[in-house]
Amino acid sequence: MTSDGRVARGDRTRTAVLDTAVALATEVGLDGLSLAQLADRLGVSKSGLFAHWRSKEALQLATVDRAVAQWEERIAAPALRAPRGVRRLRALHEARIEFYAARVLPGGCFFANTAFEYNARPGPVRNRLAEAFGRWTAFLERLVREAVDLGELPADLDVPLLAYEIDALGISAAMRSRMLDPDATYRHARQGLLNRLRALCPDPTLLAEGQS
Repeated sequence: MTSDGRVARGDRTRTAVLDTAVALATEVGLDGLSLAQLADRLGVSKSGLFAHWRSKEALQLATVDRAVAQWEERIAAPALRAPRGVRRLRALHEARIEFYAARVLPGGCFFANTAFEYNARPGPVRNRLAEAFGRWTAFLERLVREAVDLGELPADLDVPLLAYEIDALGISAAMRSRMLDPDATYRHARQGLLNRLRALCPDPTLLAEGQS
């Protein structure tokens, strides 16, 4: 039991450190992230962190993985509690916008930022980010297909295109909200998806105001 407790505490500490790394990366960039800078932000010794991550690249990869887990916990998991179909698609988008609006990450969306930072820089970090984007795209497409299978979206729908449109609304909200009026940006992002789904869904009662 004592050993299990130490492991659990160690896991919690590692997660807390990586949460700080994710937040810091949105401010200084993933390439700007370093063990020294992270240690300074946490008020701990660099040597203590070096025991977990032997290089800057190892820290960057672990930070990407933690950002993925954070996204799953705060965005995907809440959405999956909504009924399958268009309501789940709307819930997913709402959870994403709420995550941005809460300003959990000081520099904006981790993935929107790192996509621009690494889109022309080959290597393990870009590969890990590409894997994360691929899984997110596949997840979106799966939820769209579920709505099609339920008859809540047209049978001849271009599934990848709608998944792309949903993601584009999210990315635009993430970027525009940092430079323009965030309230208007988030309102437009929400209304944009709602309008798109209403135009496609044969049952408007599934997308009533105040329902997600």
